[in-house]
Amino acid sequence: MTNPDRPSRFPRELLNFRFGKWDLVVITSLAGGKMRFNELKSEIGEISQKMLTSTLKELERDGFITRTQYPSIPPRVEYDLTELGHEMRVHAETWITFARVHRVAVLEARKAFDEEHGTALEDRKLA
Repeated sequence: MTNPDRPSRFPRELLNFRFGKWDLVVITSLAGGKMRFNELKSEIGEISQKMLTSTLKELERDGFITRTQYPSIPPRVEYDLTELGHEMRVHAETWITFARVHRVAVLEARKAFDEEHGTALEDRKLA
């Protein structure tokens, strides 16, 4: 068990927990401010309702977003970045920019590897 009061060379409990396929996409989608669930789903596009719900719960649990439910009919819920979420957004945008810039190089490297080894290790798409 890790001790939160003891400095760690590698904070494994945090490095291992992130990031899922959609986490950085959700964080960057909330960069402009509060959004409702369907607005986020529309903004992101290809994510399922179940996956978005799961991703939002995990991000809320980890302190990256807030979920505010308003007492109205039908219920209105908004999601927003916390201070921690805004800080992560800066890093997320850097990673997304890196992925855009180097997408072709990574795809070419994967193709060369697969051809050399005769098989694909994993079908990971860079869409």
